[in-house]
Amino acid sequence: MGRTSKLTSLQEAAAIVKDGQRLTLGGFAIYQRPMAFARELVRQGRRDLTIVGVVNAIEADLLIGAGCVSRIETSYVGLEKFGLARNFRRAAEAGTLDTVDYPELIAWDRFRASQEGIPFWPCTFLGGSGIVEYNKDILPFDCPVTGARLWAVPPAAPDVVVVHAVMGDEYGNVAFHDRKMLPQSVDITHTRSCDTIIVTVEKIVSGREMRKRPDLVEIPALRTTHIVEVPFGAHPTSLLGIYDCDEDAFRDYATASGTPETFADYLDSTVHAPDGHAGYLEALGVERLLALRNVELPA
Repeated sequence: MGRTSKLTSLQEAAAIVKDGQRLTLGGFAIYQRPMAFARELVRQGRRDLTIVGVVNAIEADLLIGAGCVSRIETSYVGLEKFGLARNFRRAAEAGTLDTVDYPELIAWDRFRASQEGIPFWPCTFLGGSGIVEYNKDILPFDCPVTGARLWAVPPAAPDVVVVHAVMGDEYGNVAFHDRKMLPQSVDITHTRSCDTIIVTVEKIVSGREMRKRPDLVEIPALRTTHIVEVPFGAHPTSLLGIYDCDEDAFRDYATASGTPETFADYLDSTVHAPDGHAGYLEALGVERLLALRNVELPA
């Protein structure tokens, strides 16, 4: 019996995400975000999404500013050294975005709860924290063994998880570099927390190439539901060992998100006007993109 190809287009993959669903976009802070996928969701006019994350940044702010998101559950939304996530801040202050706060470690543990299929994650260290006062989804209980006060944190329970990685084959086997940092580690946890896993990759390679380094395959084909080849799919965020953060693009974004009017112009010029992701890359130019590259893709 032959294997099933899971290779699809960016447009078809984004269409898997439905209005009102709980969505997790991989990466960590301003690193390794599936930005091409986020921009495609904006093009398709997705609405009423809940973003479930650990530490969020431009990918969430973009979707919030485009009107795609009604709720976010995370520990942080910001652009790190590039400043505030202004779309997020405006929506939160205006009350048009439901924001639910979790400590960073607990936000990650929520995905571990979903991975293990348990109804909550027990936490021992929230006593005296304002988190439990304002987050009514976290429930106190007494440990049946010790009698100590614990807190039950709900699982992340995403409907769809999307991550961006270095390379994969058409069957959905996905490889990471052997050197991993937080973005890679959290992505692996994300993909074990959900049954619908979409992976965008820099390069689709043959199964023979993947078999040369089976130790690098962190997402096996049995976990992946869709895989898409999207070169520079994390731009303007970085991809470990492949290309750096586009700092000029981040500064442009930070400036453009200063007001709803300037952000609408930004969406028109960078998301709607280009002909999909290929048009987005063409507008950036080959010279600019190659200047971000720091190594070649692994063979």
